[in-house]
Amino acid sequence: MLTIKDIARLSGVSVSTVSRVLNDRPDVSEESRRRVRAVIEDQHYIPNNTARDLVRIRSEAIGLVVRGVQNPFYTDIIHAIERALDTAGYTMVMRQIGFSDDEIEAGAVMQREKRLRGIIFLGGRSDYTPDELARVTVPFVFCSYTNSYGTLDPKRYSSVSICDEGAAFDAVSKLVESGHTRVAALIADADDSSISQLRYQGYCRALREHGIPLRDELVFSTDDSFAIEDAYRAMGAALSRTGDFTALFAIADDMAIGAMRALREHGRSVPEDCSVIAIDGIAVSEYIHPMLTTLCQPKTELGAKSVELLLDVIEGRGGHEQVTLPTVFRAGASVRRLNAL
Repeated sequence: MLTIKDIARLSGVSVSTVSRVLNDRPDVSEESRRRVRAVIEDQHYIPNNTARDLVRIRSEAIGLVVRGVQNPFYTDIIHAIERALDTAGYTMVMRQIGFSDDEIEAGAVMQREKRLRGIIFLGGRSDYTPDELARVTVPFVFCSYTNSYGTLDPKRYSSVSICDEGAAFDAVSKLVESGHTRVAALIADADDSSISQLRYQGYCRALREHGIPLRDELVFSTDDSFAIEDAYRAMGAALSRTGDFTALFAIADDMAIGAMRALREHGRSVPEDCSVIAIDGIAVSEYIHPMLTTLCQPKTELGAKSVELLLDVIEGRGGHEQVTLPTVFRAGASVRRLNAL
C-alpha cells in the first residue's frame, strides 16, 4: 500500500509537505502542491482517514517557544528552524510568549496539547533547576542562550548560543582600542542571571583588563527590558544626569538603536560625539544612519544547529551537547577613533 512517505519520495518533498497538501493547508508552494498532486493522481492514491488520524496522534511536530514577542533578532532564526524541520519531515508548531512569561510552562502545555516530539526554546532564562524542567518530558534545546547560572545536568539538555560574556568583552575592547577610556554601558539588568548579566560581566572584564576603572554612574539600565523604546527612555534619562563618556556599549542592537536616537535628541552626534557598539547583527541595524557597528550572531546557524541537535537525540543518533558559536565583527560606521581627528 502506498504511504505518504512514498508520495514524499516520489514527489521530492518532505513528509510534512505531503501531509499539508492532503489536509489542504495553505502554507505550501504551488510547485510543491502540483508535484504532490501529480504523484497522487499517477499512483491512484486514496487517503485513508483512519491512517491520517493515526498520523496526527503520532505527531511528528516539534514545538518552538519564542520568548519576547516581535523580537526582530529571532526572525532569521525562526526561518532557519522551520526550513531544517521541514527538510527532515517534521512540522513546526510555534508559540510566542511575552518577555516576562514562563517559557517552561508554555512548553509543557504545548507538549500535552500537540503531542510534541521535542521542543526548542528560543530565548529564555539562564538559571533553570531540574525540578522546573521536570515538567517537560520530551527532548529540548535552548537556542540563543544556555544554562549559565542554573543547575541542570549537561547530559539532560542541549543548547546553541554564542559566548555572551566573551562577545561583550570583544565589543568593549574594540572601543578601548579606538582610544576610548570613558565607556558607558546600556544593559537590561546587572544581576538577573541572564544574557544581560553575562554581557555586563564582559563589559566589566574588558575595562579591568585594559586598566580602566569601572564607574557605576556610567552603567545605565532599562530595568529588565531589551525593547527599543525602553532603551530610548533609559538613555534619555541617563543623558539628563551625565554626559561624561565618549563611547557606549549597548548589550543588544535594538537597545543601541533606541540609545542613538536619544543621543541625537540630546545634541550628541554618532560617532563624532559618542561612539556606539552592540551585539546581535539584526537586519535593521545595517540600514540605520550611521550603520551600527556590532558583533553579529550567526542566526541561521543557531537555528539549523538547534534542529540538528534536537533530532539527533530524538532519532537516537547522539546525546545532548552545549554548542558555542562565534560572532562576526561588522565594522559599521558608529565607532570613531579618538586620535583620528
